[in-house]
Amino acid sequence: MKRLILIAAVAAIFPASLSAQTIGTLQELAQTPVVTVRIQESLKSPPDEATLSVSTQSRAPTASAALERNKVKTEEMVAAIRAAGIADKDIQTEGVSINPDYRYEQVNGRGEQRMVGYVAGNSVRIKTRRIDRLSNLLDALTAAGADQLYGPNFGIADPLPIRREARKRAMVRGEAEAMEYARNAGFSHVRLLTVEEGVSYRATDIIVTGSRASAGGLPPPPPPPQPERGGIEPGQIESGVQLTLQYRMER
Repeated sequence: MKRLILIAAVAAIFPASLSAQTIGTLQELAQTPVVTVRIQESLKSPPDEATLSVSTQSRAPTASAALERNKVKTEEMVAAIRAAGIADKDIQTEGVSINPDYRYEQVNGRGEQRMVGYVAGNSVRIKTRRIDRLSNLLDALTAAGADQLYGPNFGIADPLPIRREARKRAMVRGEAEAMEYARNAGFSHVRLLTVEEGVSYRATDIIVTGSRASAGGLPPPPPPPQPERGGIEPGQIESGVQLTLQYRMER
């Protein structure tokens, strides 16, 4: 009696129609299984643009005087930036600051800070496509009164051709890997079902090298001029794609 009740309970939980459907689905999957491969393909290319931040600072007894002094200093620096061939669209103010200016002194053997005025600052971000003249640009900026320089950060203005080539290679690799799984499982070919893409772009992955070799079979860039770069080596930047490819194995 207990055995009959147990069989009835199992039948209630797993109806005959659902069990047949599940078995049918498993059989279909076994006949044409699906394989998913994840491929990352990246290419390296010399950068063709560089960005850097330059800033000025001015001190004065009052906040308004410090700002006025720094305004004049910044205008002189921006004029030097334009004279170096940087277009207005590639010049952007990042921020203006005004802060108390303290001086630390020893009073009766103890260190104390005393406010002596204000310090005003202005930071400007610029972009140049003349990488071969970066050293000259830095010299011009410091001569024009720049107090601090950050950069350069190298980049690729149009990474789409590189990603297009990386995408082609990733598709070829993905199909080859899926075919390997298919052959191992006794199937003769695969059929692509879905494609998902993510972008891989490592703008800060600078490989410092003097080589100007082409990036993985891409057409080589035109040879750059060979002036003294002042120790600045652009290196190469890695850019590419990440693909998730799903194939169905077929006989």
